[in-house]
Amino acid sequence: MEPPEAVFEPQPGLAVPGARDRAARAARLRHLVEQLEQLQKRLRQGGGAVRIEKQHKAGKLTARERLEKLLDPGAFFLEIGLLVAYDRYEGQAPSAGVVTGVGFIAERPVVVVANDATVKAGAWWPETITKILRCQEIAMRHHVPIVYLVDCAGVNLPYQDGIFPGQYGAGRIFYYNSKMRRELRVPQIAAVMGPCIAGGAYLPALSDVIIMVEKTSFMGLGGPNLVKGATGQMVDAETLGGAAMHNAISGVAHYSAANDEECLALIRRLITELPRLPVPARASTAPLLNAEELYEILPTDHRLPYDIQEVVFRIFDRQGRLEFMADYAPEILCANTRLEGLPVALIANRRGFLKTDGKARIGGILYTETARKVAHFVENASRQGLPLIYLQDVSGFMVGPEAEQSGIIRAGAEMVETMSCARTPRIIVTLNHASGAGYYAMAGQGFDPDFAFSWPTARVGVMEGESAVQAMFAGELEKIRGTGQVVSEDLQQAMERTRADYERWLDARFAGARGHVDAVIDPRDTRKVLHLALRVATENYSPGKASR
Repeated sequence: MEPPEAVFEPQPGLAVPGARDRAARAARLRHLVEQLEQLQKRLRQGGGAVRIEKQHKAGKLTARERLEKLLDPGAFFLEIGLLVAYDRYEGQAPSAGVVTGVGFIAERPVVVVANDATVKAGAWWPETITKILRCQEIAMRHHVPIVYLVDCAGVNLPYQDGIFPGQYGAGRIFYYNSKMRRELRVPQIAAVMGPCIAGGAYLPALSDVIIMVEKTSFMGLGGPNLVKGATGQMVDAETLGGAAMHNAISGVAHYSAANDEECLALIRRLITELPRLPVPARASTAPLLNAEELYEILPTDHRLPYDIQEVVFRIFDRQGRLEFMADYAPEILCANTRLEGLPVALIANRRGFLKTDGKARIGGILYTETARKVAHFVENASRQGLPLIYLQDVSGFMVGPEAEQSGIIRAGAEMVETMSCARTPRIIVTLNHASGAGYYAMAGQGFDPDFAFSWPTARVGVMEGESAVQAMFAGELEKIRGTGQVVSEDLQQAMERTRADYERWLDARFAGARGHVDAVIDPRDTRKVLHLALRVATENYSPGKASR
């Protein structure tokens, strides 16, 4: 029997925005998306036209051109960490010199890591390591094949202190390689399509398959100059570590390809031949409301309320929705629903003032009852093997004598504990606020969600700037008021700097630049992004087996 179709009922007590208000909301979000797209377009140019042309003259495709030929034509590619480090190193490290993400080969999800040789010859920046590790973690957790397209000059030496040492330094890449190969049995295919020098050579060496491109690839623990300096021997790169040598003499490589195109076609063939679990066909239904109108939902002032169901009904299937404890703690929406036919458990913050049992409650705030409701819902979802999707717009937990007396600390701990220990995939999308301990309880990044995304409107931080000003300067301001003095120019400037710092830190692009989210996405792409993330997280998942 087909599940009933959902019925949209506006949130009680919220004013319905008029046409002018909706147009203003859409204009604001459209502006934010345009800013994001301009930044993304610039970053996708890598090192720029001159270096792209240099790559072509060397007989090589760029990283993005390689991925275009490797992945299924027209299929969605979810780039992970595009904004990482864009605001560091004077703009010289677009995407930290590596393109990473999840795409499809023969309709099968794969993780890809491609060095961008147009950026500092593909050398590793500190954030390059972070991005590679993030993609390896996705592959390990979900048993998804991973492909490395290696074209790398090694460590960016002026920044070696942030690359080489440490628990999560470059050595961690090889540790993950080893765990995938020996224990987890996650397929790893490495294509050496340019230089692969020094310790970086261990990345392909620890993969299941190594392909080298003739004439353009090199793999060795030291290049010709290092060999000359260390041993006095003079040898050319091809003899020392070229494709012919490693395929015919050392036996380190497994396949040789005449050029980039042949190499990429071979990778596609190898991926196609991997065994695969059957994927059940699922009937999906379109959302009840028009996804193109998602721009019209969030107010121009991020502090004002809106109806979260206007978001939900534009992303999730129109069939299969069943709200959990609908009349209890209404400031949080918990519901079983579907996305492209896949059953999921949804948790979303409502905003505005709500009433229950005659008491007013503030949306976006987590109360004792909120936490207990979510804890029970999450535990049920974990038992049933349902992926958890969190739509975050949370300002924090309730404070005050009544909240403390109700046991909010214990209830909050239960909410955090059940979320942390859930044995199902967790995916978060930050729509607006993600503040305080509420962000943690709603599966914040520190709790290892399977994927973390945000809209351009997202504001991730311990608190808002004005709250920070009050926390930092309240005592000093109180003294000034008590003595009747005027706020000094120095103090005024210090408060303005704090506000400006928080505005910068709370910008969604800053979260993307620091890797606090996997991607900042266009709201209209939310359904598509979530569907890909769910496919990656669930196609090799079985209930009772932890996803982490």
